[in-house]
Amino acid sequence: MNIVADMWGGMPGMGHSGAARAGMVNFTQTAAVEWGTSGVRVNAVAPGWIASSGMDNYPEHMKQWIRSLGDNVPIKRMGTESEISSAICFLLSPGASFISGDCLRIDGAASQGGRVWPFPKAKNNEPYNGFHRAVTPKVLSED
Repeated sequence: MNIVADMWGGMPGMGHSGAARAGMVNFTQTAAVEWGTSGVRVNAVAPGWIASSGMDNYPEHMKQWIRSLGDNVPIKRMGTESEISSAICFLLSPGASFISGDCLRIDGAASQGGRVWPFPKAKNNEPYNGFHRAVTPKVLSED
């Protein structure tokens, strides 16, 4: 299992990171072909903006930008750690035994062309919080 993060649509100012992420997607596809006959499945996940404690480590001047990230996602929110974990658990389960060489985007459709499509107010998309001890990052809970 590889985690590549969202890199579709380019990464201005971070081309080196986008190139590495795209390389991991290619490696995932290549390894799935090369190792498939040995019973090894290789997949990747590409999380979009996920509300996690790591967001609290950014400098003060980035807080407003971090708080606005969900507005740039078609479902109008950031993802949760539980949503990433659940997808990974599925890909590792017997139910996904015919999935190999794929990269699952877990980004609320943010990578699907939202730069040109206006997003109306979202509805019917409550976040899944499957971790009983999950904590909202401070940067997202402050006013």
